[in-house]
Formats: sequence, C-alpha cells, structure tokens
Amino acid sequence: EDELRAYFADPQRRRPGGNGASGGQPPGGGPTPPRYTGYRAWLHGRLGGDPKKTEAAFVLSVLLGVLFAGALVILLMLAVLSTDLPATKDLENPNLDLATVAYTADGVELARFGWENRSFVPMDSISNHVIEALVATEDHRFYDHWGVDLFRTFSAIAQTLLGDVQGGSTITQQLARNLYNEQIGFDRSPTRKLKEMVTAIQLERRYTKREIIEMYLNTVPFRYNAYGIEAAARTYFGKSAKELDVLESAALVGMLKANTRYDPYRNPENSRRRRNVVMAQMVKHDFLEPSVLETYRDSLTTVTFRSSDVTQSFAPYFAEYVRNWLGEWGEQYEGDIDVYGDGLIVHTTLDSRFQTMAQQAVERQMDGLQAVVDCEWSRPSGYMLGQSLDPYLKARERGECPPFAYFWERNADLRDQFIRESERYRRLRREGAEPEAALTQLRADEAFMDSLKTVKTRLEAGLLSIDPHTGHVKAWVGGRDLATDWYDHVATAKRQPGSTFKPFVYTAAVDNGYAPSYMLADTFFVYTDPVTGQQWSPRNSGSGATGRYMTLREGLARSLNTITGQVITELVNPEAVARYARHMGIRSELDKVPALALGTSDVSLYELTTAYSTLANGGLYHEPVVVTSIEDKSGNILYENTPEVHEALSENVAYTVVDMMRDVIDQPYGTGVRIRFQFGLDGYDFAGKTGTTQESADGWFMLMHPNLVTGAWVGFNDRRVTFRSNWWGQGAHNALFVVGDYVRELTRLDDAPLARSARFPEPEAYRLPTAPQDLERERIRNDATRRDRVDW
Repeated sequence: EDELRAYFADPQRRRPGGNGASGGQPPGGGPTPPRYTGYRAWLHGRLGGDPKKTEAAFVLSVLLGVLFAGALVILLMLAVLSTDLPATKDLENPNLDLATVAYTADGVELARFGWENRSFVPMDSISNHVIEALVATEDHRFYDHWGVDLFRTFSAIAQTLLGDVQGGSTITQQLARNLYNEQIGFDRSPTRKLKEMVTAIQLERRYTKREIIEMYLNTVPFRYNAYGIEAAARTYFGKSAKELDVLESAALVGMLKANTRYDPYRNPENSRRRRNVVMAQMVKHDFLEPSVLETYRDSLTTVTFRSSDVTQSFAPYFAEYVRNWLGEWGEQYEGDIDVYGDGLIVHTTLDSRFQTMAQQAVERQMDGLQAVVDCEWSRPSGYMLGQSLDPYLKARERGECPPFAYFWERNADLRDQFIRESERYRRLRREGAEPEAALTQLRADEAFMDSLKTVKTRLEAGLLSIDPHTGHVKAWVGGRDLATDWYDHVATAKRQPGSTFKPFVYTAAVDNGYAPSYMLADTFFVYTDPVTGQQWSPRNSGSGATGRYMTLREGLARSLNTITGQVITELVNPEAVARYARHMGIRSELDKVPALALGTSDVSLYELTTAYSTLANGGLYHEPVVVTSIEDKSGNILYENTPEVHEALSENVAYTVVDMMRDVIDQPYGTGVRIRFQFGLDGYDFAGKTGTTQESADGWFMLMHPNLVTGAWVGFNDRRVTFRSNWWGQGAHNALFVVGDYVRELTRLDDAPLARSARFPEPEAYRLPTAPQDLERERIRNDATRRDRVDW
C-alpha cells in the first residue's frame, strides 16, 4: 500500500525511465515498468504486465482479505457465543411466566398472583394507539427491516462515540432481550449486541411482524412487577389494554425509555413531558393529528393506580387467603403446576358488590367506634357522650379528645410491658443494652412511642358473610387495612366468642328433648365439679338474677348466664355441647368445662359463621367454599369444587333453635333488637345472637337470614386494651353496628339477596321437642339442692 501511494504521488516514478531515478528512457523510448516482488509480481504476471491492473488488483485483494478476516472473526465469536444463544425450541416456543388471575363470582378481577404480573393478550385486544406510539417512538422502520436496522445501528455507534450513548435496538432486538434475558443479558457490550442481533434475525425468520409486535407488548417490563401492556394498563389506569386512549398509550410507551423517571403515578410531570415527545413522534410519522398534541400538551395523564400487590386488592384479606389456598392446592401436583407462573384462571365465590358494601360499612362504623374509645380513654372521669357515634366524631374533630391520654397515664406499667415486648427492645438487648437502659431509651424515642401507642390502641374488626345453602363466602373483611395489619380477624384470629357460643348449648338441649318452653329459674347457683371439686357460679351481665322462672327461649333471647349455666350442667353436659359445636363447624379445641357455655374457649369468626350457617341451612353442614373452579391458560378445567355436605342436626332441631334466636332480634328484651330500629330493617326474617367477653375485650354479633349468614367481631388485637364503658363494649353496640350498616346497604340492591319475603322454611310435619317439663319444673322448685345448686 505504501509503495502504491508513493508511486502515484511521485511524477518522477511514473516518468519514462523513472522509477525514482533520473536516468533516461529505456530502449525503444517506452516507460520503464515498475519492478515487483512477491505477491505483486505474481499478480503482474497474471495480468499481462499491466501496472494499472496490477495495482488495482492488489488493492482489491487487500480489501477482500480484510473483509474475510473480519467475517472469520465474527464467525469465531458466534461459535463461542452459540452456547449462550436461545435454542431453536425456545425461539419457536418462548416460555413466559403468566400471572394467575382470580375473579369474583360476578366477574370482577380480585387479584393477581405471580412471579411476574403478566397476562398475555392477542393483538386484537391491544389499543391501536399503543401500537402506533410504539412504532413511531421505538422503531419507525420496523416494517421495512429484517430484525436489524443497519442505518440505526451505525448511527447509534457514531453517536455513542461522540458521547451520546445510544442503544440502536429495533423492536425485534428488544423483544429478543425481553424473551431471553438470561442468555443475552443486559450489559452494555459488543457481545450482548451481537447476541441480540443474531436472535432478532432468527425471530424475524420465524414470526410475522404482527406476531413480533404482539410478543413485544406482552413481554415489555414496567414498574410494580407489571409485565406486558395488559398488566400495565390495569396497574396504572384500571382498564384493559384495548381501552387505552392516546394519552394513556403514549404515557406507557414513554415509560420504556426509563420506567422510574417517567412513571405517571410517581412522577407525573416527567411523564407528561415524555408523553408529549412520544405524541410528537406520532405526529411526525402521521399516526396522530397535530391538534391532538396541542390540545393535551399541558394536561397530566389521569392515573387510576392499583398495583398487583395483594394489599391493593379491594378484598385484600380474602385475596391473601385465596393465595395461600392456591399454594396448598398446587402442592399436590408436585411441580407440574406453577400457581405463580402458569397463567391460571381462578373463579372465587366472593361477590364484589357485597364485598364493597362490607368494606365501606367497616370503614364507616370503625371510624366512629375508634372515636368512642379515643374519647372515653382521653380523660380521668367518665366521658359517655351518648348512644350514637356522632357526638364522639364531633368531639374528636374539635380536638377535645387526645386519644387514650388517660389510658397511658393510668397504665404506665402496661406501657412499659408493651415496650419490652417490642422488636426494638429485643434488638437493643441483643446489642448489649441493659434492660432499664433499653427501656429508658425507647421511652424517650417519641416516634417509636407514637407508633407503639397507635398500634396498640387501634380498634380492629372482622366481617364474614356466607351463603348457608352452598357454603360460598360472599364477603370477607379481615381488618381495617391489610397494609397496616396483616393479622386476619376472620380466619386467623381466635378470640373468646362470649354469648355467641350459647346457641350450641341450647342446640344440645333441644336435640335431647327439651322444648323451648322448658323453664328454669333465673337464680344464682354454685356448681361443684364432682371429679375436681372446682366450683363455678355464673353471673348475668350488668344485672342480678330476677329469681323468676324463664323458658329456654327467653333465657337465650336475654342471654342470661344463669339459665345457660343450668342448661349445660343440669340438662346436658360440656362434652355434649363441644360435640354439637364440632359437628356444626367449630374446629378449634374446646375446653369441656361448664364455663364453655359462656364462650370461654377461643374460636375464629370463620368457624362461628360456618356453624351458624349450619343452623340457617336446616342442619346441613357445608364446608365453606372460596374457590369454585380453576382453569389453565387454555381453558381446561383443573379443579372444580365438589360440595362437602353432611347432616349435623335434624331439620326439626335446627329450625327450633333458629326460631328461638328470632326472639334475640324481635322481642323488646332481645339483645339484638337494635338492628331493627337503628338500621330500618323491619319485616325481614332475622335470627341472631350478640356476644361480649369479660372487660369488654371482644364484641360479637351474628345475624342469620334465610339467604345469608353474617358475623362480625370488634376489639383490639391485644386483649389488655379494651373498651372503657360497658355500654359501648357490648357486641350489641359495636359489632352489631357493623353488621347493621352492611345489611342495610345489601337490602338496597336491585336484586337484593336479603329479600324481605324470604323465610326460614318450617320443616314438613314440624313438631317441637317434647319433655316432661311440668314434672321437671315442679321437681326443680322442690329440690333446691340438686347437684349442689343453691338458690339465692
């Protein structure tokens, strides 16, 4: 090359007789030919001695050699990289993790469970605005290239060398990276680019442009674990990808440049500017009228955000229960089914309307009840403002109630006990702090103490509704806020049920022949256990004993402990009561002692509502159902619920107990009568039971309707914190408010499931249980000392 340049640059070498010397002309007067050696001499001879042809051929052969060497290097690199490139079967059948999607019984999306929140949607289910924005912004020559845009690639290299780093990847190359990120990787290197290009070319050979766009939009990652345009549309805008308008489409495509920076939820102004760039590209490539951009240039994109996190579900506690249920169900397949990656479709029993109304009722009533406890514990003297929530809400709004101020002042020892039980205290102790030093340090930590006090004095609730005929769960509120408190007060929490356990005692009595009209004296008594010698003497709540005889029906309606105590000790026994409760749906361990009659053994709201459903369903027990069926992504049925039904009670007995429990709601002395006049629910066939535990730690209310059984619990997570006043601490004045609010809203639905005309069906040839009650009544009157019972 150097000699060739010198030859053409030096006229002396081209002059006759030249070749760089000053000699004359050769014989014959012609020019002196250049002297060649080696490869040039061979070329010179092959080309007939023509110097120009020799030099041109030499230059061409050098260029071809360079190209060949480059191609050889590339081939060698490909050979080395080939083990990392996607296999042919992977190219033809890309394996995508698809999220499992759970739906309510009325077709509303409940939650998504998956390693990647992705739902694959076909091209026809994606808005054209999305496709146009993508092509205009990311790869406007997409329909003209073969996977690699050479012009764009060389342009990106040049701009990168000048300091403006550019990727230069086509949509197909980006798809290659999205599909096969493990093999290709995300590092900035020539090796990764080469893998990406080769894979993109392979994809173009196997798929149409339409299929490539479809796959790309279903694989591209967004924030909050959303993968693909469908998941992103539902996360940011609460709609399907098909429903996205031009602003929403441009905002999502704009995120592809930098997900966090251009997040329309977290960074709306950055998103607006990037969205306008995308729309400008759409205008430039004739996908959008300029007037549209000008109209919306200064407007933010409206976001309706809900991530796939279970805490964002409109029924978070139920969704979390379903997720755990799915995990247990999937284990039986031993790895053949991935419930977080196979794109399953899960159909649940929940009704979104019921759930929404239940959630709203809990929020409304618990806000008021929180105001009650905040105010009543705010000062030393009693602070009873009335029997409705409004005065407490107004007092709190006026700043008259520093929450629990007096409680913490009066219970300094309990405060310190709470501190010692905290993780912060345990960590300080592990780090070597002395007990008193750690306690002093945390007492002085204002932020820690505020957080501790808020958690301990936050009033919680649970609500559950079940269709008694099918066992289908229709509404499930496990607490006020899953993000704040993951403790599910429906299925996980177990508390003393108080008087809501009494129906099991009366069920045992009725099934053993004692009619609702059977009479016992409302008197204090002492029961001595014949084996252990322990004594038990139940007292009525808030009042003494009247001394008069009352029927079992009245004793249940008034929730008298004296009557119920005699039933479990005189007419039946604790073992029998526990057995009936278990047959009806209580699965927790029960202490088989007389105090069981008053609800001293912990149970869950889930169990209690299930057992009441057995009564409402004529004695037939249904295992509660949360999932009705599961399909794979192709629509094949993998699971279908088979109802588990058994007869726990005879229809006669079940109806008799339900009829007794009607008086709890209907009679003026019934403890649940408030639900009629306070919530305007006259005329409905209701039966129910209230419940309150010692020191007002737990409030319960169970309501049965022929078509729906609903239970609610209200209390604090820590039983050492309670309502201050006995009035507000009763289930009839806290849990009943939650159920009453919820049921009132249900009756307003057009197709109200709680029909006013519905009645608990009386069994054919119904007859009351019979017992020699007159004789027994007389014997009780004359034998005051029977089995160590003493009338006072």
